Amino acid sequence: MTRKQRSHDEQNNTTSNNSKTADASRRHFVKGSALVAGGMASGIVGGNLDIARAAHSGADETIRIGLVGCGGRGTGAASQAMNTQDKGPVKLVAMGDAFPDRLQSSLRSMKNGKQGAHVDVPKDRQFIGFDAYKKVFEQDLEMVILATPPGFRPLHFEAAVNAGKHVFMEKPVATDAPGVRRVIAAGEEAKKKNLAVAVGLQRHHETTYRDTIKALQDGIIGDINFMRAYWNGTTPWVRKREANHTELEYQMRNWYFFNWICGDHITEQHIHNLDVINWLKDSYPVKAQGMGGRQVRTDKIYGEIYDHHMIEYTYADGSKMLSACRHQQGTWRQVNEFAHGSNGDCHIGAGKITLHNGGEIKYSRPKGEPGGHQNEHHDLFASLRQGKIPNEAAYGAKSTMTSIMGRMATYTGRELSWEECFQSKLALANVDDLKTFDDKAPVQPNENLEYAISMPGKNNVKVL
Repeated sequence: MTRKQRSHDEQNNTTSNNSKTADASRRHFVKGSALVAGGMASGIVGGNLDIARAAHSGADETIRIGLVGCGGRGTGAASQAMNTQDKGPVKLVAMGDAFPDRLQSSLRSMKNGKQGAHVDVPKDRQFIGFDAYKKVFEQDLEMVILATPPGFRPLHFEAAVNAGKHVFMEKPVATDAPGVRRVIAAGEEAKKKNLAVAVGLQRHHETTYRDTIKALQDGIIGDINFMRAYWNGTTPWVRKREANHTELEYQMRNWYFFNWICGDHITEQHIHNLDVINWLKDSYPVKAQGMGGRQVRTDKIYGEIYDHHMIEYTYADGSKMLSACRHQQGTWRQVNEFAHGSNGDCHIGAGKITLHNGGEIKYSRPKGEPGGHQNEHHDLFASLRQGKIPNEAAYGAKSTMTSIMGRMATYTGRELSWEECFQSKLALANVDDLKTFDDKAPVQPNENLEYAISMPGKNNVKVL
């Protein structure tokens, strides 16, 4: 993959130069009422907004969106999508979740928010259950936001592409290698259908990161041989096991602590930092080795994931990344990335470069610019309205794979290659077969409701 392919600007402007693709792009979203006036009408393509319909409705340029996964991040992403009204009207018209309480809480929050007037989700467009995503995709809408726990992402993404919908999906995009490969394949289908795909790795949409990464890639600190990436924080929420919970419902309500649905916190959170280093290197690690375990967070309520990971990743040019993430109270907290070169050092997230000759350079967010979570939606909707079709599926999938590779290394205690991890056939769950909360959970506890934990060197839990 070339640097040009990896640059954010190219990701947001990727579209074929031939007239066929250009015509298809114009059929996806209206660029303005002038197009309608010019008579550039066409039929519906893949369920997307078409100029003929816009002309019939008085040049209605509204982009209708659906939300699948109504937790905190899904609610935030849908709200941020509706915050792009200055690019053109956006309306939320359908919602789906496995849990009715999550859907209703999300709906109330958005209706009471600043974009409440743009929430139009009556009862008949509120869908509950494991098949809710299918019903959302059947609605008259142009884009879907996929924000369920990541174990369901490959299934939902593939179905959204098959339904002809543009997609914004949160990271990570899978929890195992088969899921990663499924996302990459669906991303290629999206290209064939001229469907946009955005992934919630928002640092790519922050000016500080973009300017800093460009300066580093242009050689401002010389040859970069060592990088560091951290997500050291505290333990997230834990939800109580209720008497009426089946095992599957309990795991889904506590999804953060089960690998089949979360991927461990190295995948769910630390992917952001790993992705930044991949972006900087314009490549992916060729091998990894490390260590991890459960030292502090040992209670059975924390499922099967570790509370710390530390990994040495190696890239093809021999450069190394030290990766560390942990959930331990009272310890050093750091969520950031660093690069070290022959001529200087860089605190990437802060945009601060310190040269060995005593010079210092600082890159900052322009005054008034929103953060990356908002900017990624501004960029996506602006691109679509200009007829540009970004596709971030592959890099989102491969940065997800980088995090999964790290988990495999810490769980086994082995040095692993990218190829053996990427080609792994181990699927942590077959979520396609889950239909109700009475179905058997992919992970089963013992009689004391304790879950098996991977032990490096013993491998009592399959990880490859």
